[in-house]
Amino acid sequence: MPRASKRWRIWAIPCRSLPGTSSLTTWLDATLGELGVDDNEPALTAAEKRATVADLLKSRSGVYHPTLYETAAMAAKRPARGSHAPGSFWYYNNWDFNALNTVYEARTKTSIYTAFAQRMAQPLQMQDWRAEDGVYFTGEQSVHAAYPMRMSARDLARFGLLYLRGGQWAGKQVVPADWVHQSVQPHSDTGADGGYGYLWWVAVDGRHLPDIRVPAGTFSAQGWGGHMVVVVPAYDLVVVHRVNTDVSTQMVSDPQFARLLQMILEARVSR
Repeated sequence: MPRASKRWRIWAIPCRSLPGTSSLTTWLDATLGELGVDDNEPALTAAEKRATVADLLKSRSGVYHPTLYETAAMAAKRPARGSHAPGSFWYYNNWDFNALNTVYEARTKTSIYTAFAQRMAQPLQMQDWRAEDGVYFTGEQSVHAAYPMRMSARDLARFGLLYLRGGQWAGKQVVPADWVHQSVQPHSDTGADGGYGYLWWVAVDGRHLPDIRVPAGTFSAQGWGGHMVVVVPAYDLVVVHRVNTDVSTQMVSDPQFARLLQMILEARVSR
């Protein structure tokens, strides 16, 4: 997929057991059918409903229903319905991401924006993020709304630092360490991009961004237009890059950001 299609995916909250689930394993293994997840016509097939929450997190559901908040290029590249069984194929899929939030809100009876404010923004002492700034994106293509998030550089840096510290903040375990660990494992190999974990892009054999090599264990969240938070545990480093995408001409490409990151890494190594 073209990287320009990416939006923020900040998903730390579902690591906790939810109402009606006895453990994290149970939660991850729950299928769409068991959770009552469907979509408008053409509705999900029995095969598609066998996709699990873990498949959604890995972007491997095999559900290629029309979805919201995707570019024309993404829609054009979407595989045919039924072409891949759940869990068998990686495809950067907005349907998976949107359906995750439907599941979360249905089980917790809480807005994702409110939950993020209470469970993430408040403990991390975020200075700019507010639940009331969140706006859902809805449309006729799907019943599953998109939930874009806008974050300042300093608040995004806090989120990156939380994951760099294994889910700890100010001596408290805000996100379970095992969830952080599993989230940044390469559950899929995505080629030149490296790999994909639970909504995090993960380096594989140094592959992560165009034309550069990064240290083992590097991972990142990448937003549309050049928004980046890159976590480099090998250097105890978090790099945040923001772009004024409210001005359509002000975009930063992945190769451009990669060159910047390379200079930062080289400066760190030379110290």
